[in-house]
Amino acid sequence: MSQVSESIIRTDHRLAEQAHVQQVGGQIRLSSMKAEIKPRIQLENRTKLEEVIPLEVPFIVSVDPADVCNFQCKFCPTGNRALMKRIKRNSGLMDFDLYQKIIDDLCEFEKPIKVLRLYKDGEPLLNPRFADMVRHAKKSGCALQVDTTTNASLLNPRRNLEIIEAGLDRINISLEGMSAQSYRDFSGYKLNFDKFVGNIRHFYEHRGNCQVCIKIVGDFLSEEEKLRFFQIFGDIADMVFIEHVAPCWPEFEMQEVVPSREVGIYGQQVREVQVCPYIFYSLSINADGTASLCFLDWSRKLIVGDLKTESFKDIWRGDALSACQQMHLRKKRREHPICAVCGQLTHCLPDDIDPFAEMLLERLQSVRRNHTRSIG
Repeated sequence: MSQVSESIIRTDHRLAEQAHVQQVGGQIRLSSMKAEIKPRIQLENRTKLEEVIPLEVPFIVSVDPADVCNFQCKFCPTGNRALMKRIKRNSGLMDFDLYQKIIDDLCEFEKPIKVLRLYKDGEPLLNPRFADMVRHAKKSGCALQVDTTTNASLLNPRRNLEIIEAGLDRINISLEGMSAQSYRDFSGYKLNFDKFVGNIRHFYEHRGNCQVCIKIVGDFLSEEEKLRFFQIFGDIADMVFIEHVAPCWPEFEMQEVVPSREVGIYGQQVREVQVCPYIFYSLSINADGTASLCFLDWSRKLIVGDLKTESFKDIWRGDALSACQQMHLRKKRREHPICAVCGQLTHCLPDDIDPFAEMLLERLQSVRRNHTRSIG
């Protein structure tokens, strides 16, 4: 972890300690917070990608249960409904038969993927069969872990138990404010904040083996609101974290939201890389079954296949994906119209494989030559 990240986490610990100061019988004491202060992404002990690329089996596959959202957040293209209509993005829910086909495809790999992420562009709980999707994936054994990211507005005791009993391994909850008013202002959504917190508390108390992670962007919060975040959510989550705004969506100008030019999403120093590491270990499936090179492909300009007509394994090992990977390894990212303007690679990046680009290009080309000979 970077020194900047450590500094941010120390600051968060200080706020958390302030939030959990109690006065008992005239004496001040510090009550322990149940949750760890830890970002949703694993920053420590990460696999050295330069040692495993190219991967026969992806680490992470994102599958979008719904590419629509009930929120209209100012930082997110999906929430901009006029924009979605203008680009003619086919918004809707993933068909369950298509989802079953995707899971069957993943089971064709020689071993399970590490994470099946039921989330990409929209609010996954808008899909009424979300729990069935979790259950089917867990029963198939296609992934070691099934997780999701949600705004949690659609949680309720009945839905909570369905999702937990289906076997979800982890739920990442993204907060958009610390009051009903802030939700209206930032997300255009009418929310009963106390009921919202109560539903999250119910999920946590019945979570079983499901890990609960709650995060919020802190750039627009007062010190008092940050303290309230730890006070309210520090005891109903396994992990909590205060993030920073990041310009992660290519070609999308965030409304009234200005990211820092110095600090990234997890508090790390902003810096630039030429090679995107994500495209070597992950692939994303949109709600309509098309496969996107990147989980940030909101405009559908990075399509490398279609699960309705192709197998996942063929797409993962296919020419379209390989051509993109080789372009990056040749450090020509800046020549690509979409990848060139991606803020994910400055503000959010946990890995850097730039120093190994030439070696990895040779290795990738060698593997593809051998694969071509084996099927020729």
